[in-house]
Amino acid sequence: MHPVIDLGAYARRIGFLDPMRADLATVQGIVRAHVAAIAFENLDALMGKPIDLDPLGIEDKLVHRGRGGYCFEHNRLLAEVLRSLDLRVDCLLARVLWNRPDGAAAPLSHMALRVVIDEEPWLVDVGFGGLSLSSALRLSRGLEQLTPHEPCRLLERDDEWLLQAQVAGQWRSLYRFRQQPCEEIDLAVANHYVSTHPESPFTHQLIVARTIADQRLTLRNHEFTIHHRGGPSEHYPLPTTTDIRRVLERHFMLVLPAHAGLDRRLAMLPR
Repeated sequence: MHPVIDLGAYARRIGFLDPMRADLATVQGIVRAHVAAIAFENLDALMGKPIDLDPLGIEDKLVHRGRGGYCFEHNRLLAEVLRSLDLRVDCLLARVLWNRPDGAAAPLSHMALRVVIDEEPWLVDVGFGGLSLSSALRLSRGLEQLTPHEPCRLLERDDEWLLQAQVAGQWRSLYRFRQQPCEEIDLAVANHYVSTHPESPFTHQLIVARTIADQRLTLRNHEFTIHHRGGPSEHYPLPTTTDIRRVLERHFMLVLPAHAGLDRRLAMLPR
């Protein structure tokens, strides 16, 4: 038995007004609406608060309390939504290559989804931060696939798949994965590592992102950036805690947690 997600509340949260059906058009619409409405953010991990992977707890946080989350929360919630539509969904673990030197060791630290729609497998990932997929991708080798943002492609070698996006005119690798569904314990171990390990970026940096129709919004520590599709990016320094809070609330639409240590933690962010 899978937990019963409140589809009506989820649809209102992401502003999805069409009927939800088990078809590609619905999945594509949900993905676009999800990444625009629910921010990627790591405030809990930054403050040392455990990340609960219980789907109903994630629903409460992301849907009812106006928060965002990171990959395990976003994609876990979406998996349950799509399962509620009677779609087959497998959770996958991936090794992140983005912003890593070539050949560097990469742990299984990212969660994505394999969704079967009309007997065809698709990659769905609303939790990759500043490069979250704004549409589902057909799991097909070498095919350049247009999305509302960057073109993407999937390469395959020795049963391992590589996701790439065309960023600033160059194909850049995001992560690699196998189509082997992971078990609950695998998710728990990876989530614990990412949310607590001192080498994880989520324990010592503030990383926030939101993807809207023609822009990608990102915030890293004291810098807010607006990436325009097909145009130059705008960079804005955020020197004070008040500046960071204002951008989190106004541009990322977050209801910030009432945590006594939040301002202290934001003041400690690296510059």
